[in-house]
Amino acid sequence: MSHPHPELSAPPPLAANGLRVVALGGLGEVGRNMAVLEHRGRLLVVDCGVLFPEDHQPGVDLILPDFSPIADRLDDIVAVVLTHGHEDHIGAIPYLLRLRPDLPLVGSQLTLAFVEAKLKEHRVTPFTLAVREGRVERFGPFECEFVAVNHSIPDALAVAVRTAAGTVLHTGDFKMDQLPLDGRLTDLRAFARLGEAGVDLLMIDSTNAEVPGFTTSEREIAPVLDRVFAQARRRIIVASFASHVHRVQQVCDAARDHGRTVALVGRSMVRNMGVARDLGYLTVPEGLIVDVRDVEDLPDDRVVLMCTGSQGEPMAALSRMANRDHRVSVGPDDTVVLASSLIPGNENAVYRVINGLTRLGARVVHQGNARVHVSGHASAGELLYAYNIIRPRNVLPVHGEVRHLVANAELAVRTGVPRERVVIAEDGVVVDLVDGIARVAGALACGYVYVDGASVGEITEADLKDRRILGEEGFISIVVVVDSGTGKVVAGPEIHARGFAEDLAAFDEVKPRIADALAEAAGGGVGDTYQLQQVVRRVVGRWVNESYRRRPMIIPLVVEA
Repeated sequence: MSHPHPELSAPPPLAANGLRVVALGGLGEVGRNMAVLEHRGRLLVVDCGVLFPEDHQPGVDLILPDFSPIADRLDDIVAVVLTHGHEDHIGAIPYLLRLRPDLPLVGSQLTLAFVEAKLKEHRVTPFTLAVREGRVERFGPFECEFVAVNHSIPDALAVAVRTAAGTVLHTGDFKMDQLPLDGRLTDLRAFARLGEAGVDLLMIDSTNAEVPGFTTSEREIAPVLDRVFAQARRRIIVASFASHVHRVQQVCDAARDHGRTVALVGRSMVRNMGVARDLGYLTVPEGLIVDVRDVEDLPDDRVVLMCTGSQGEPMAALSRMANRDHRVSVGPDDTVVLASSLIPGNENAVYRVINGLTRLGARVVHQGNARVHVSGHASAGELLYAYNIIRPRNVLPVHGEVRHLVANAELAVRTGVPRERVVIAEDGVVVDLVDGIARVAGALACGYVYVDGASVGEITEADLKDRRILGEEGFISIVVVVDSGTGKVVAGPEIHARGFAEDLAAFDEVKPRIADALAEAAGGGVGDTYQLQQVVRRVVGRWVNESYRRRPMIIPLVVEA
């Protein structure tokens, strides 16, 4: 089993008969999925998603894949294939199209409809090609066959990419629900047929590789929702992903059975469910869904609100309700259902929302106390089936944190894939398939690209470190006026603090130290104001650390008079 190594150098030129694969996101994290395949000088992109920020990334709205390795090769891209319509697979498309607006987007009907609705907000009209399972299309040197897979969103596809260097099967996100709500099964017969013909590299979903057995069927949720609705005394608020059509359908069915009306809350929820309804993926009786403004006139026990925010996102509807910053005010006897799984890294944010809602008197139903959600990803048992059906020559686990990738790799080895043919890579690691063997060939610089308001890529890790210090340790500013001739303090030090000490008298102890240090520096011939500011910073920093065991941000300003 080959592992990425931090000292990997840039890869050599790709062999003429080779196929190169590099992930620009999605390996080592749950989200930001994007893979680039290269063959004969052309590039095929599979997915282009976003990652949502964690607590240690304050102020960040979204995290994008790093496009820099392909920034000077945009004209070589023959197509962008989208496996399904979740944000972690399509959310970065508007940012990629800023670099080349005419990139062809290929995907299923619902996936492209979600993308087009998103791009409309960015005032971009994309070039699209709608495909469905069983269809074969050629894009430059890549022949792509699309295969139906079952996931937590309709119309998901796997893609088999045939080239002169070999065949790559990319599963996208998938599971093997044998009783899917829409009747659309993962096409194991197609997987077997592709396996018989020979799959040289299998890129397979790793998200649930640590979970034993088989993922529960979506149909198991309906009876649980029915009980929750039957027990609810006032309003029911259900939070889910804005693209989870199946879950919204189940909520609508339960609302119909219990005589309730549904209102969609949140721009992305309204937009996506409007698209799904127009295309026939969401089926609801006339009058069941109403505008959120109309529910104010309805009795509380006849209302269901379907909103976003199941991952604790600070600006999503549910978080704002928990913070009493939303038009919908949650109160005693309301029932809140979090109908999604916890994405790794979001646990603290989600529990913060649950506690906030509970404090307001709501009954909160979530995956930890009721089966109100099942995963959209194949568990270990299903992955073993996939390996045994496909019998790949080489395996590259994708979509997951390192622990998920390693667990998936071990499953591959247990089914008979030679250990040396299983490649564990991370973002930026280059994997070459040459003469039927996949090997790590090097690595490209590949980092996080942060979206912060209107800025894209301008926020650095140093900026985030400063924000964390400000948030955790506080801020101290010191203004001192010194005589330009003698270096003596003629005014100040004037000290201001935020998030550190409310009582400014606490700084009286350090002011004489600042004056003494400045006088000593001036006596030693130090006259440059920048150097004097560093003297002030060291004195205050040492005093704060000794007295309070804190390391706040210190901003000194020395002015000559």
